[in-house]
Amino acid sequence: MSEQCYTSPGRAWLESLRPRTLPLAFASIVAGSAIAAWHHSFHPVIALLALLTAGLLQILSNLANDYGDALKGSDTPDRLGPLRGMQKGVISAAQMKRALIISVLLTLLSGIGLIAVACDTPQDVLGFVLLGLLSIAAAITYTVGSKPYGYRGLGDISVLTFFGWISVAGTYYLQTHRLDGVVFLPATACGLLAAAVLNINNLRDIDSDSANGKNTLAVRLGARKGRYYHAMLLAGAVLCFTLFALLYLHSPWGWLFVLALPVLLRHGRFVVREQQASAMRPMLEQMVKAALLTNVLFALGVVLSIS
Repeated sequence: MSEQCYTSPGRAWLESLRPRTLPLAFASIVAGSAIAAWHHSFHPVIALLALLTAGLLQILSNLANDYGDALKGSDTPDRLGPLRGMQKGVISAAQMKRALIISVLLTLLSGIGLIAVACDTPQDVLGFVLLGLLSIAAAITYTVGSKPYGYRGLGDISVLTFFGWISVAGTYYLQTHRLDGVVFLPATACGLLAAAVLNINNLRDIDSDSANGKNTLAVRLGARKGRYYHAMLLAGAVLCFTLFALLYLHSPWGWLFVLALPVLLRHGRFVVREQQASAMRPMLEQMVKAALLTNVLFALGVVLSIS
């Protein structure tokens, strides 16, 4: 019997929503809020609205990813990643399209609420409206459209930009109403860890992606170089957190993130050593947990460093 027989519509939708990816989206908001608190400008309502908006954007991205890959035929039964609702035939293209429209509307409502609460000047309102629209467009066009950028190896830079620089620095700005250069070290670290999550996903699916014309950065680099690239992403994130602690935090708490180093090191060694794509299947969840742990420990260390 097919896998579809064992999947209810509710379970299929849950698989497409991918709730396990949400903590990673939240981690960037937590990091930006922690740095705002370090500068004595934490606003819980703004932080909560930013968390809600980030979560809705992540859900929109997940649904759009399934929709675009299913329509283009790149998510085939022979891929190593899990089959989702559209692949199994449980969710139709029309149903997924309606879900995308609902997700866009909810994201817009949440974003408008965030801007209304956090922005004081017309310039800030205009700037964050444009950033919000750009974020929605980026979430959709990763796999949807005639020339999705995820099929051209640009997904990693998009993740670095939106999960790192925009999420962390944007959250910080909305609460402090200023942009301080110190925020970009942890913002880059968060973005690099998020890119590492995407890279594991792409290393797992490298063979099916290559066969179906999805030229992710892992496909372009090849399996071996893609693994070394993964190690560089992890090392770069740790370096950024280390520089921030050295240059700006004058407290032992600022080094709390080093507790995650054994997890990152063990993960990185396994990825570099194991050359089979199938070995990456359990690594995706492990990378999500490692990234979340590192980001949360960093944020906690920043908050505990407040004097």
